[in-house]
Amino acid sequence: MYAAIFIVVLSNFERRNATYGIFTQMKNYDVIIAGSGIAGLYAAINLNSNLKILVICKKEQLLCNSCLAQGGIAGVYNNPDDDPEFHKHDTFVAGGFKNNPETTDILVNQAHTDIQRIIELGVDFDKTSDGDYHRTLEGGHGKHRIFHHKDSTGREILTTLAKYVNTLSNVTVIENALLCDIKKTSTGFSANILKDEKFITANCHYAILATGGIGRIYEFTTNSAIATGDGIAFAHRLGANIKNLHYIQFHPTAFNDKHKRQCFLISEAVRGEGAYLKNCHMQRFMQDYDDRLELAPRDVVSHSIIYEAGKTGSNQFYIDISHKDSKFIKERFPMIYQNLLKAGYDLTKEPVPIYPCQHYLMGGIEVDTESRTAIENLYACGECSCTGVHGNNRLASNSLLEALVFSRHAACDINSKVANAPKNFETAQFEDCSCYPTIEKGIRTEVRRIMQSTYFVIPNLEQLQNARNQVEEILNHLRQTKYKIDRDYIEAYSITECAFIILTQAYEDLVLNKKEK
Repeated sequence: MYAAIFIVVLSNFERRNATYGIFTQMKNYDVIIAGSGIAGLYAAINLNSNLKILVICKKEQLLCNSCLAQGGIAGVYNNPDDDPEFHKHDTFVAGGFKNNPETTDILVNQAHTDIQRIIELGVDFDKTSDGDYHRTLEGGHGKHRIFHHKDSTGREILTTLAKYVNTLSNVTVIENALLCDIKKTSTGFSANILKDEKFITANCHYAILATGGIGRIYEFTTNSAIATGDGIAFAHRLGANIKNLHYIQFHPTAFNDKHKRQCFLISEAVRGEGAYLKNCHMQRFMQDYDDRLELAPRDVVSHSIIYEAGKTGSNQFYIDISHKDSKFIKERFPMIYQNLLKAGYDLTKEPVPIYPCQHYLMGGIEVDTESRTAIENLYACGECSCTGVHGNNRLASNSLLEALVFSRHAACDINSKVANAPKNFETAQFEDCSCYPTIEKGIRTEVRRIMQSTYFVIPNLEQLQNARNQVEEILNHLRQTKYKIDRDYIEAYSITECAFIILTQAYEDLVLNKKEK
């Protein structure tokens, strides 16, 4: 979950004097965190308070996938009717039993620790009339274990964490800054940052990548505008292992507005509260595909919609909760209700058009139980990482939990090492590309077209190799051509590199391995 941001902790003197001009003179920090979504901020909160930290946002601080998360956070917390083993079972079923057992154990058994912590920080989860926390149900869950704040849980958690970070005397936030490159040095890392059309080089001993997902690789996605896979691309160039990047989740109930690239999500929780899915004939159809009906896991529902589209010859599908009490709908889903009303649909009175679109990434930068990558002192957490907890399909509302648990692990591991960190900082050199031409238009559009037509809900296996070759040609062009370093170039490069990895891994897994079997 993502807003490509750095967090680097400054001393009190540096904080008081952190104007942009002075900031350009500050180069050495203990930790750099790329990403200020929930994973990035929670890592900063859990780092030792004597470390030096600064937050640099790719755009505005709240523009990230974390802020868009509607449904909630899953976890067993003060509920005698539930058990972490039940949560683990549901996670494995949803993930096709391709989950990492060790990290999944950590996820479900430590959920209570981090849910308790964010409650202490001020997160306001909804409660029942008797004062207990309201736990809702979502697809794939066998128990009511989803903590939520109306239908804007991600925003509630993120704003709470951001508010707390802003009270820390050793933290400064700089927005609208861009990570352009990161290089390994003998003492850690050097980062090249573009801010106000000027470049800053920042050195650190430890780096955490928490840059979120890859949604903007597709024509249609629920992801924010900055989800371009930057951190994954940087890690790949550094030599980190990128695992299962082709494990991509397509959410079945995105509001079907093809005029907008960013699709408004209609939360899984709407189905959890009793909504029906209907085809072009206004008939329910999930009974033909899965005994769990509308509460089947996301990949099952998305596949079912595609199969039903082939059966009916129509891409028109709807979600309908109008049979429920209108007051309940408005109070339970105020954000969804208002956003749909602006688009001309009343959730309380009529079916709303939906269709699957890209939503989440299960793979990413391979990490261990402490969020360590294969590169010494480089960590990754949140959506850009691959802990293995999701298998090949994420169970609803496990993403925010993963972001909290494993960013805390990253911070704690760094805390255990800082006493032995080098006393000096080596600075890497970055090329001055200001004299080169700007990148031509259309590269991102072409990559998105290839991905949307080839690797959507049901991959086009016959076209995978050709699509991979097309993207490789674009990637080689970017590698061999000198361009001015700016946002367009960085994002086009990241999108293309991630798309190439996805198609390569998909071809090897779905085509070559199938032939060998």
